[in-house]
Amino acid sequence: MIVSDAVKYDDGYIREQLKSFKLVDIRENYQDIIDEAIDKKMGYKDFLVKLIQVEEEGKKKRLSERLLLKAGFDFIKTLDDVEYNFNESINFQKIKELGTLSFMERNENIIIIGPPGVGKTMLATGIGINACNAGKTVMFINAKELMDKLSEAVRKDTLKQTLKALNKVQLLIIDELSYLKMDKEKESIFFQVIRQRYEKSSLIITTNLPLSRWDEVFTGQLAATAILDRLVHHCHILSITGDSFRVKGEKYLEGNRKNTKEDK
Repeated sequence: MIVSDAVKYDDGYIREQLKSFKLVDIRENYQDIIDEAIDKKMGYKDFLVKLIQVEEEGKKKRLSERLLLKAGFDFIKTLDDVEYNFNESINFQKIKELGTLSFMERNENIIIIGPPGVGKTMLATGIGINACNAGKTVMFINAKELMDKLSEAVRKDTLKQTLKALNKVQLLIIDELSYLKMDKEKESIFFQVIRQRYEKSSLIITTNLPLSRWDEVFTGQLAATAILDRLVHHCHILSITGDSFRVKGEKYLEGNRKNTKEDK
């Protein structure tokens, strides 16, 4: 029955109509799905479900690709790419839990603390990629770049619009909140970013500084406390210690390769 109905119309008509309806994936795959339906003797409902699934999967994939591009990641590394065995201070089960994005459902934050090279940015990126794949909007930005952007908005008198756009991002990742010293103006703007997101949306911050030393970034302990009060109220704090993967990682990987050869 599928064949006899289909042959009433030529491929040109079918493709043109699917194009007009913006059914990209059905348009590209319908003949294969028809062949599969015939081969597996699918019923009409199963055939329809298959068409819908193909289109749904394609739309999700394209949305994910757009969100990944727009997020601005420095590199694309997933949580599966993390060498958890390299650093025992990285809690695999905790990272796995955060990778489910349940923290976003509760509008919680993540602060990842540790010295350079231990994988802070990679973990934040991996969680961010999971968010993109789930259809969430993400912005990945270096802390200094963010503050420069917001300061420029002040000079152009567009801060209100910039903060509004920033607030629409479902997951904001601020990388390396360590290598800058804010003045009163920047500190006030940063506080607005944190305040607007408080209990409404999630953010991830990576930093080299323990929380007790955040006064080194802001104008003093009072300002740091006011910002931390909102950040840590609903927050997962990951503290990573150990050697830099960039410095000793190649030696670690070489050891793994050697062990693999010996196992063989």
